[in-house]
Amino acid sequence: MKVTQIMQVSALNGSSVIAGNEGMHREVLHVNMMDAPDIARFLKPNELLVTTAYHVKDQPQLLVDLVEQMDQKGCAALGIKTKRFLRKIPEEVIQRANELAFPIIELPLESSLGDIVNQVLSSILDMRTNELRFAIETHKQFSNHIMSGKGIHKLLKSLAEMIGYPVFLLDQYGKPMASSHTSKKTTMKMEELYIKDSISLFPDTSFFTFSTLEDKETYSVFLVFTHERKAGFLVVMGDIHPDNHSETLTIEQATNVISFELMKENALKQYTRRVKNEFFFRFSEGIFTSDEEVVNRAKEFQLDNNNSYICATGQLEINEFSGSYTKNQLEIDAVYAYIEDELVSLSLSTHLFTRGDLCILLFELPKEKEDLHAYIMSSLGFVQTKVQERFNRHISFGVSNLSRNFLNVKTGFKEAQDALHNGKLSGQIGFIQRYQTKDVMELLRVIPRDDLQEFYENSLQQLAKAAYDQDGTLLHTLFVYLESHCQISETAKRLYVHRNTVVYRLEKCEELLGRNITDAETTLQIRLALRIKTLLGL
Repeated sequence: MKVTQIMQVSALNGSSVIAGNEGMHREVLHVNMMDAPDIARFLKPNELLVTTAYHVKDQPQLLVDLVEQMDQKGCAALGIKTKRFLRKIPEEVIQRANELAFPIIELPLESSLGDIVNQVLSSILDMRTNELRFAIETHKQFSNHIMSGKGIHKLLKSLAEMIGYPVFLLDQYGKPMASSHTSKKTTMKMEELYIKDSISLFPDTSFFTFSTLEDKETYSVFLVFTHERKAGFLVVMGDIHPDNHSETLTIEQATNVISFELMKENALKQYTRRVKNEFFFRFSEGIFTSDEEVVNRAKEFQLDNNNSYICATGQLEINEFSGSYTKNQLEIDAVYAYIEDELVSLSLSTHLFTRGDLCILLFELPKEKEDLHAYIMSSLGFVQTKVQERFNRHISFGVSNLSRNFLNVKTGFKEAQDALHNGKLSGQIGFIQRYQTKDVMELLRVIPRDDLQEFYENSLQQLAKAAYDQDGTLLHTLFVYLESHCQISETAKRLYVHRNTVVYRLEKCEELLGRNITDAETTLQIRLALRIKTLLGL
């Protein structure tokens, strides 16, 4: 209750405010009755103190100290029976109370302090009871919206009607999820918060307000939590004051119901993802018994076998996270869930699957639009930029060739995996690697293993022996050098070493090979030997 409302209590009939009229908006949560000299240290914020001022009757100037101490503690007001012991409030007390906007109430002589305390507390309890009753009814109303299938949109619309302000629900990254109003102007304001990444500036508190410089409007933000994590923000396009219990209680009930709905939706998403991932795993591993079964199962996930597809396999850079395995997996899941939400903004129909620490993006291309490689590459670049901005992590992609139907995606997935693996072997970070047809590798697989082993050892000579290259540094440097078109500067850049280090390692390689690595025939043999090394798993 406000001080102004307290004045309406019958026990205060005949009382008057003799100082601090500008502080009548102060809230009263507690009432205390005391005449001890050290009374100030027992007081609490938002407390109304009623007293006869007996302890200051001989030193009325001590009231100045009491008023200042009560103001510092955030007390609501001071009520004094001036006609009992203290005949008159000193002018300096009134002046100081006016300066602090701290209300001083002259209590009526005929009302006992006990009656005043009891009636004020009773009024506060009555108001609190009404507020709780209202909160329960509001919670029931919002819950009915969800239980009847009307969804969060209808809930936000009802909330907006109750508080008189438009309301938006943003996800944990600030992306609009739902709103009470669909006007273009209000929607654009919320999208601007996401585009400008304003969420990163939000304080880590359950409630706060902010104003924008452009439109000079105030926004009130309430956090929405689910299972001890931040799930989103409920943004009210208006100034909600914390002292307005009716509005804050209404909004709090809305956030509670929304949190349960988001948990339910998240559980459904997790189940759907699990089913999708299980399907793709069984498909890519060839576990299904027939192509017909694959085609029928694919239809359940809106995958048409008659369309063409391009597969992209992504993986986060592992060395950018130093936490535990569990925390790393949780962050990987969060990043891939974020990517899935961002894919909605792409014009192509894109499906996301996860497999361990890999994410698989399947771009669906209609038959008449199979020449969209450039758009797909730019889309993957867009995903990389978003992940780096939001999580400060790099993600690399391997991209397959075009699969003419969904059944061929199994081959496309293997191509994307190979492209990702080759990109990592070259020492790149945050790359997009297109698949190169492995005609040579296919030919090498036909050759007997013993012959391949002999060619490998003869081509690399002492470089193939572990005694001369224990940690594989020389071979890896040689591989990156050849993949970089024999550019020493580019090799040093990819390996994160000095240019002179690359020169030294290459000279060491020539010494062990007994040949000049710039010779075309030697280069060809080394490239073949390195591919044989991968093929044999050496």
